[in-house]
Amino acid sequence: MKLYIYTDGAASGNPGRGGFGIVMEYGKHRREYAQGFLRTTNNRMELLAVIVALESLTKTDLDIEIFSDSKYVVDAINKRWLFDWERKYFKGKKNPDLWLRFLPLYRQHRIVFHWIKGHNNHPQNERCDQLAVAASMQENLPPDEGYEKILAANKSLL
Repeated sequence: MKLYIYTDGAASGNPGRGGFGIVMEYGKHRREYAQGFLRTTNNRMELLAVIVALESLTKTDLDIEIFSDSKYVVDAINKRWLFDWERKYFKGKKNPDLWLRFLPLYRQHRIVFHWIKGHNNHPQNERCDQLAVAASMQENLPPDEGYEKILAANKSLL
């Protein structure tokens, strides 16, 4: 059996309040996850959704299909840009902290990525969007520590 993972990220302001939503389906089983952050970007939330889904797994060597409306995420993998970025130590690339967190998880499974058009009445994608937006609107959101470190590093260069 395959595991199907649907993900979406959202940010209001970009950067701004953000969140991600995940729907995971395995046979008759279904799980949903969501988390919000005080200040982040849409691309970080899109990628973090995939990471959190993979980190939630208790087994390795699974057949997984991931559906995302993020060209940033899907193209980076399917067009193999990510592996060039890795060879070049992510020089000049955004979100290296998240890509470095993603790579070992990716390599533990057999994963196929699919791009789906967002806001196109795809039930799982629509649910992920609802989860992401709702998570981004919660009170007392934690910081996206990776994003805050990037901001601090950029300010120190000025």
